Amino acid sequence: MKIDYCMVITTTPDREEAEHLAEGILENRLAACIQMADIRSFFLWEGAMQKEDEVVLSIKTTEARYSELEAYILEFHPYDVPEIIKLQVTGGLPGYLNWLDSTTGNEKQGSE
Repeated sequence: MKIDYCMVITTTPDREEAEHLAEGILENRLAACIQMADIRSFFLWEGAMQKEDEVVLSIKTTEARYSELEAYILEFHPYDVPEIIKLQVTGGLPGYLNWLDSTTGNEKQGSE
């Protein structure tokens, strides 16, 4: 089965950084939709327990745009090692998936 869509998860330190990153991603048509939520993260970093408020971004895009999206996040993200996790989307409402294609500039033949 060919996978054409994915959701990318990343986190930022605050809402301002999240919105700045999201706007750049959308302006460059690297995704069709980005949702944000405030979270509290617990993680180990450089051998120490960290507890930080963050904003998680759920980025909906196509496999065709993933590499450019990853490069964009790496270039503009404030963290030295940002979380970038790609989840494959194996199904969804056809109209929504067509919208992902058209919004990211990946229209398939026969898509409206």
